[in-house]
Amino acid sequence: MSTSEKSGYHHGDLRAALLTTAMRMLEAGEPFSLRAIAREAGVSPTAPYRHFADRDALESALAAQGLRDLKVDLAEGRTPPESPRDLAELAVTYVAFALRRPALFRLMFGNACDGGSEERVQAAAEIHELLRAAMVRVFPSGDAEALAAAGWALAHGLAYLHLDGKLPATSSGEVADRVRAAFAAILC
Repeated sequence: MSTSEKSGYHHGDLRAALLTTAMRMLEAGEPFSLRAIAREAGVSPTAPYRHFADRDALESALAAQGLRDLKVDLAEGRTPPESPRDLAELAVTYVAFALRRPALFRLMFGNACDGGSEERVQAAAEIHELLRAAMVRVFPSGDAEALAAAGWALAHGLAYLHLDGKLPATSSGEVADRVRAAFAAILC
């Protein structure tokens, strides 16, 4: 099988093919560079530079896609939260995403948001707005910005504590129960 058959790139959307290849390599734990991604996608070594100025630009695009994927997980098939218990379920989903896609999660949050990447800034803003709106629904008289920051910080901290093995768990159910208990301790 040729590399272009592996990646599925057939002279269509090169940017999408490069991002798909980079995401696969990232999540498989393979080291990647623009050259390695070009090789895997079956395109010339200079082709990625038509879409990404450098590796940082590629990583910002991957982080933006990760944020969009996270937003889908947080919103899909869910009614807007109406209780602290519902907020805890958002946090369970957030932590589960981190544990399911650890390399991407670390890339998404491992460095400052690239202000030069409009798509990454927009994707991060959409996550923030989703969390802010959830807090407003549950705590209409509260400070929505402060509550969104606190809820995100708690979920994010729990995600990293689990990723880093500081809060070991033997099952996803144990992780979910711990996240629910932490939210209940703070919000209830």
